[in-house]
Amino acid sequence: MTARQGYPDERPRLGRPQVMGVLNVTPDSFSDGGAFNSVEAACQRAQIMVSEGVDIIDVGGESSRPGAEIVGDAEELARVIPVIRALRSRFAVPISIDTTKPVVMQAACAAGASMINDVNALRSPGAIEAARDSGAMVCLMHRQGTPASMQLAPHYDDVVADVTAFLRERVAACMSAGIDADRLVLDPGIGFGKNLEHNLALLAALRPLCADRHPVLIGVSRKSMFGALLGRTVDQRLAASLAAAAVAVFQGVAIVRAHDIRATVDAVAVAYAIRNAAMAGAT
Repeated sequence: MTARQGYPDERPRLGRPQVMGVLNVTPDSFSDGGAFNSVEAACQRAQIMVSEGVDIIDVGGESSRPGAEIVGDAEELARVIPVIRALRSRFAVPISIDTTKPVVMQAACAAGASMINDVNALRSPGAIEAARDSGAMVCLMHRQGTPASMQLAPHYDDVVADVTAFLRERVAACMSAGIDADRLVLDPGIGFGKNLEHNLALLAALRPLCADRHPVLIGVSRKSMFGALLGRTVDQRLAASLAAAAVAVFQGVAIVRAHDIRATVDAVAVAYAIRNAAMAGAT
């Protein structure tokens, strides 16, 4: 990938597993809504994440939690673009934009983002073209339903087969539209239109998905599945989040999206080392 629009090539390097830090500049995200919705607060949080070893910073201006309200284009742009510009000017860490909107994708990449993280897998009108023209990496996530409906009664005949088929269909659509295969990352969408059993089945079956040619991203940090499984509140889910992240990395996941950076960096490093030892022992 060549440098674009005056910015160096800051696309994430996917050798060892990467930790993607969540930076929500929203008033209503499920875990940290309102904590970083100013440019200075967002940059202060980013500085901490960088000091703790984050590999990618994922900026989001619209909550995708169950029941979240839809944000207009102008409002989302006003939330994320000043933050992305400030981050790009202060830090060398690659920036991802967490959005479903083509206009936000375009503006964010022009401001310095080098990855698009789309929970709607580029299904919004114009999104696939915006992503193609940006030159950025793209994460395609599976989601059943919308934020308003996705957790009401999720149902699958076979959740692993259904999610895998969806992601492969989206890869084919992206490649047909002119997005190179090496720009695509896949996310099975833990917690997005899935109940506890669905989430556990997907986490247990990551290895075949990771064996495909596209890197896999997983987001399990502080998820409600741990509330259902353990009865833990959002602020009590660190240990569970780390356990799930480690299991995912051991199966081959390339990116772990997280709120708690230092602890996740350590968990990912240990899981990766054990995975490498297991692979060496198998040869």
